[in-house]
Amino acid sequence: MELHNLKPAKGSVKKGKRLGRGEGSGSGGTASRGHKGAKSRSGYSKKVGFEGGQMPLQRRVPKFGFNNINRKEYKAINISTLQTLTVKLNIEKVDFQTLLNAGLVSKNDKVKILGKGKLERKVEVHAHAFSKSAVEAIEANSGTAVKL
Repeated sequence: MELHNLKPAKGSVKKGKRLGRGEGSGSGGTASRGHKGAKSRSGYSKKVGFEGGQMPLQRRVPKFGFNNINRKEYKAINISTLQTLTVKLNIEKVDFQTLLNAGLVSKNDKVKILGKGKLERKVEVHAHAFSKSAVEAIEANSGTAVKL
C-alpha cells in the first residue's frame, strides 16, 4: 500500500453542490439562498420556537399559577359507595383489590375514603388515606379503617 493508492471508504465522501462559484456553475449569485431576508445572510440560525415574527406560542399562552410536583392525587370514594358495594357483594372487608374488581379504581390509583353518606354495617376498610368523618363513620359501626 502506497500513499498514492489510498482512497476513502465507499460512500463516506459525499460530493456536494459547489455553491457560489460563479454564474456558469448554475448556483452562483445568491448561491441558492434566495434574495434578502435573514436566511440569505451569513451567520443565520433560527431561534427555537421562532414563528416567522408571529408572536410565538410560548409567549401567547398565559402563564400563572403553580403546579406542585410532589402533589399526591387520590381517587375519592365515599362511605355511601362502600355501603352499596358491601350490600351488593355481601362482604365485610373492602380492600384495594375489591375496589379494583368493582371498577371503581385503576391499578395505579391511590384511594381516599371520604365521609359522605351513611354506613350501616361493620366493615374493615383498607385504603391509602381517610378523612376524619370517614374514620368516625366506619368506627361508629365497630368497623376498622386500615391505612395502606
